[in-house]
This record gives sequence, structure tokens and C-alpha cells, in this order.
Amino acid sequence: MANIVKRSLLWVAGGAALAGLTWGLQSGTIAQAQNDPDPGKAVRCANRLSIAFLGNAAQGELLSSTDPQASVDKLLEDPVFIERFARYINSQMNDAPGATAIEDSAYYLSKHVFQNKLPWKDFFSGAFDLTTTGTGAAATVNVAANPNGLGYFHNKAWMERYAGNELTGLRLNAAYRIPHNIVGLRLLATTNAPGADVSATGRAAPACKGCHFEGWHALDKTSAILGRVQRAANGMITFQPADGTPKDVLGGQMLKDDKELVNALLSSEQFLVHSCRLAFGYLYGRNENACEAEVFDACVDALKASGTIQSGLGAIAKDESFCQ
Repeated sequence: MANIVKRSLLWVAGGAALAGLTWGLQSGTIAQAQNDPDPGKAVRCANRLSIAFLGNAAQGELLSSTDPQASVDKLLEDPVFIERFARYINSQMNDAPGATAIEDSAYYLSKHVFQNKLPWKDFFSGAFDLTTTGTGAAATVNVAANPNGLGYFHNKAWMERYAGNELTGLRLNAAYRIPHNIVGLRLLATTNAPGADVSATGRAAPACKGCHFEGWHALDKTSAILGRVQRAANGMITFQPADGTPKDVLGGQMLKDDKELVNALLSSEQFLVHSCRLAFGYLYGRNENACEAEVFDACVDALKASGTIQSGLGAIAKDESFCQ
């Protein structure tokens, strides 16, 4: 739904862009038209950038610029863009909006990381916590330092949202969601027939073991280092930490807890690839094509060099192909 909304916004904005394009060609650049074989190119580029970043047609200096791509860094600091990007990231980290504001912790923390120009890794592993002041529609979510934080993965609202319902308390849902969010893992969930064995024995059956016990992503193996969910009779949920014993996770790495899991995923090349896929998806509304490998690699290189996802977005938007 979030992607559909985003694309519909871009489609609606495209109508405004057409009006902006007509206005720019009519009112703006007689001298440019005399000297440039494609006098409308700068206006089209300005509108494309403005729509991609801000969701509306270009205005003011951006519209009149002869080199709109020189304004990419300024667009990356625009509060409208930061708000839109945080909402986009939240839609990619969760399958649906949260029931409460703090359940959308990815929105608040990604916005904090972006506003403060922090490394993108901090979104997943930074020493943060999120708290709520107020209630209902007046609730405000705050980001604060917490030495025991792990991005938003230690936020209690997130932990409860993805606690899952495994019979012995294994956090299978979190074991999927963490690599999904960091490196883009995609697994297809199936609905069990009534009376199916959903215990570890049942999950080891041929139909299920490919996701639960085989491959680097094996959910049961990953969940073994995430601790367990405990549910009291009154419905209260608490979390028991892992036992601290290193276990074989991610296809051969010996890891003991969620912090080591997150850091191992962040150190992989796939983290950079997935981050640039998120950036590409925001700017283009789709995944990259094979013919766009060069600009995609430029995004990966920029992110690797600077650590910020702004650099990856900039590498894509500043490439000449973006305005062709």
C-alpha cells in the first residue's frame, strides 16, 4: 500500500510537473532557447528532481537553474524530503502502519538519523531508544541516547510487534524481520493447514525446513540467539535474553546475540546493495535495471566511502542518466 501511495503521489505530481514545464518553456529562457539545442532540458530535469525528492513540481531557483542537478545536496536537506523519505523507509521496514505511533519506530529513527547526518548503519545499530510522551493523537515519540540500544531493534514496541507466536517463545518473526530490514531478505510465508505440526519438529519437515533450518537465513538457527518471548497470564510480554553461547548463524558465523547478528549483517556487501536498492526505489519508484549497473555501483561506492545514505541518493540523482 505504501508503494502504491507513493507512486500515486508521483503520478499526481506529474500533472503539476507538466504545468510547470509549460510555464517554464513559455516564460523563462529566451537566451537559452537561442543557444541550447534542447532548451527544455533543464526545466525537465528540475521537475524530475523536485518530483522525486519533494513530490511536487519545481519552483523558484530550481526551476530557473541551468544546472538543476547542482541542487541535489540542497534537496537532500529539505525538510519536505526528509519527512517523505522517513515515511518511505518506514513503509519498507514494516508491512503495515503501526497501531500506535511508537510502533512506527523506523519512521522516527530514520528521520533522526537523516536530520543529524548520522551514518546509515546507526539506524540499525545505534545506541538509541524511543519513548513516548502523551497519549492517543497527542502522543509524541522521542529519540534518546541509550548505551544498550540497537537501532530500533531493542525498542520494546518493536520487539512486541514482532514477538511472534512460536510455542516455546522463539522469536522467529524477529529472526526474519532483522535481516529483511538490513539486507533485504525475502521469504514467502505459508499458511498451515488446521492441525499442522508447528513445533520445531514440524518446521523441520520438507515443506518448511528450507526457511527454518537450511541456508544462511535459517530462521530457527537465527532465533536461537535472540532470546525468548515470555507471556504472562495477564497478557504482559517480557523478553528473556539469549544464553550468550555462540551458535552457528548466517551460514557459518559463530554469533551469540542480536547485537552480533546486526553487526554481521551490516558488515556484509549486501547491506550496501540493499541500502542502494532502497535509495533507487525512492527516486525511481522501482528496482534498478541491469543497464543501470554503473550508477548503482556509484551509489554503493558513495555509501561505502561516506557511510550516509544521503551520499548514495546523491550519487544516483547527480548522474547524468537521471535527467535523460
